[in-house]
This record gives sequence, C-alpha cells and structure tokens, in this order.
Amino acid sequence: MTEKTITGPLPPVRHWPALDLKGVDFDPVLTELMREGPITRIQLPNGEGWAWLVTRHDDVRMVANDPRFGREAVLDQSVTRLAPHFIPARGAVGFLDPPDHTRLRRSVAAAFTARGVERVREKARRTLDEMVDELLRVGPPADLTEAVLSPFPIAVICELMGVPARDRRGMHTWTQLILSSSHGAEVSEKAKDEMGAYFRKLIGARSGSRDEDVTSLLGAAVGRDEIDLEEAVGLAVLLQIGGEAVTNNSGQMFYLLMTRPALADRLRSDPEIRPQAIDELLRYIPHRNTVGLSRIARRDVEIRGVLIRAGDPVYVSYLAANRDPEVFPDPEHIDFERSPNPHVAFGFGPHYCPGGMLARLESELLVDALLGRMPGLRLAVPPSQVPFRKGALIRGPEALPVTW
Repeated sequence: MTEKTITGPLPPVRHWPALDLKGVDFDPVLTELMREGPITRIQLPNGEGWAWLVTRHDDVRMVANDPRFGREAVLDQSVTRLAPHFIPARGAVGFLDPPDHTRLRRSVAAAFTARGVERVREKARRTLDEMVDELLRVGPPADLTEAVLSPFPIAVICELMGVPARDRRGMHTWTQLILSSSHGAEVSEKAKDEMGAYFRKLIGARSGSRDEDVTSLLGAAVGRDEIDLEEAVGLAVLLQIGGEAVTNNSGQMFYLLMTRPALADRLRSDPEIRPQAIDELLRYIPHRNTVGLSRIARRDVEIRGVLIRAGDPVYVSYLAANRDPEVFPDPEHIDFERSPNPHVAFGFGPHYCPGGMLARLESELLVDALLGRMPGLRLAVPPSQVPFRKGALIRGPEALPVTW
C-alpha cells in the first residue's frame, strides 16, 4: 500500500475500541472520526492492518452501490474487524458480488416484497396481541424484552422462514450464540453449524414446494438448479439471524420513548404520523457497535481528493451517514416531521437489508399494541439501570424493566 495520496500524507490510523455503550448514546469515537474528515483510517480490535472509514451520507451510498468496491475479496485477506472470531463462509450471500449475489437474492425476493410481508401481517398482529394479553394478565412489573420484544420478532421471522413454532426457541439460542463475541469462536461456530444443519434438512425436504415461505422458496430454487443447497443454507442462516435484529432495534426504540415521554405522547395522540415517526427513530437509534462488513477496492478510486488504492479495505458507517448534517438538518434532534428522510438504517445498494420492510411492519405493530393498550407504560427502574448487552455486535437492551 502506498503512503502517499493525491493530496499528501495519509491521515493517521485511529484505534476504534469496541465500547459497550448504554442507552442510545452515540459512539464518541465515531463522533471524533466524523469531525476529523469525511474519510479517515481506522483499526478495529481484531484482524490485521487498517481500513478506510467513509462517513458522509453521499459517500457511504456511493461506496455501498459502486461495483468498484466488492465483498468477495474480503475472503482472501485479513482485514481489521470488530468480531474476534469472524470466519466468513465462501459463497455466503453477504460476501458475494453481482451477478452471483443478485441470483441468490432473487430466489427469496418474493417473501420480502410488500405482498410477501403482508402475508404475515395478520398472524403477526394476533401473535402480538396474545403476548400483550399475557403481559397484562400477569401484571407489572415485567421485562418487556423477555415478554414481547424478543419472542415477537422470533415468531415473525420463523413464520416468514417457514420454521415450525416448536423450533423457535432453538433458533433463538443459536442466533444469540452466533451474534455474541463473548462465548469464543468454537461456541459460535458450533451454533452456526447446527443452524446450518437444521436448514439443510428443512430446505432439502421442500425441493418441490409451491409455498411462499423462505425455506420453501429456497427448496424450489434448489430443485430448479437455480442455486445449490449450500448457497440456500447460507442465505437461510443469514436471514434467520437478521430477523432477530428487530429485538434490539425495538428495545432501543422503546427505551427512547420511555425516557423521552413527550415522543411517546405524540405517537399516542397522532397515530397517523407513526410510520413516518418510526422511520425517524430508525434513523436516530444506533443499531450496532462500530461498523459491519468491509469491502475491498477493486481498483484505485478517488473520494473527496483521497486516493483509495486497489486492494485497500473500506468500511462505510451507516450510523454516521444517518447523522450527516448536510442531509439531515439538526441531526441530533428527533423530528417526526422530517421529510424527506433518506436514512440508510437498512443499508444501501446490492446488500440492502432484505428484511427492511418486515422490520418496519413489526415496529409499527409494536408501537400500535404497546402504546395503544398500555397508556401508562414506563420504565420500572432509572434509565441508568437498564442493562444493555455487552460483547455483542448489535446494540440493544438485555432487559427492559417496565411497569404501567
């Protein structure tokens, strides 16, 4: 790698530790990096070397959507990263570039369209109502995460995936072990292998299916030789794990609403604004720790006068992009009237989260049910005593003690 760029010396490499942050506090290291410039260099706690970090909204969208930056090359070099036991599988959809990435995503696209998501709406609503019924029956205090925010997204993603209800608990256990960095590589890999074996059997049994759930769509695509079984299994594992992200997002969302009651009051009094308000909350809440998956520059690319060389690893920060003051005036302020709101909470480009529409649906159902049926919902402990996950790649409350 060169030590010169178009405009002079490279910026210094900043170490970015994995901070266990509480509440909806924005990462102070990321704040500093954003102040230092639109393109900086970082070193994360694991892996090797350094990587470029892109933080401006327009630049983030450009890198995420530009074929000059690819994911597949990440498999062939050690890149600085957050996860201590990050072992990507070759052929996994998260590390594919078009056209293979497009081919694999196409196999399940029908499940994540507006029609596919609407297919599960009424069952999701009934499931949620039953959970709230039980919560009200038992009475306060309660852990909102345990009672609703964890089991509800599991039920919804399992319904969309075609996973039987009896297997939901096992799916949740595997997901938590895979997403945690505190159990070690062996435990995480074992959980990933076990989930993969489960989906291998389920997809294999559905090769001639005409059903609309994800595993049936994958089984049919395998049966038509459009994708192979291992590709289907890798995609199923990724989608199942991603489906539980709503637990953390909604945990932060309700923590925010209960610590800023004026926001909750606005949502109660003006139901029409809820979809727009949820988009603003999705823009604002910090979904993850540090950054996600890197890309590798396939050729020399200049961004804002900085030369990124072919082979350089590059990260984009969607969190930083969502606080870009050039795109979101007064970005630290939660504005339910914000329009337009081109946030990138679900990513951008070919790797845009396929479950974005499903996550919005779940968030709307949760806001409708919990704010509508529990007008006195509030924290049962001081905000500083709400425990947030430690050693996790995704941010969110471990428990959300509430009363009403």
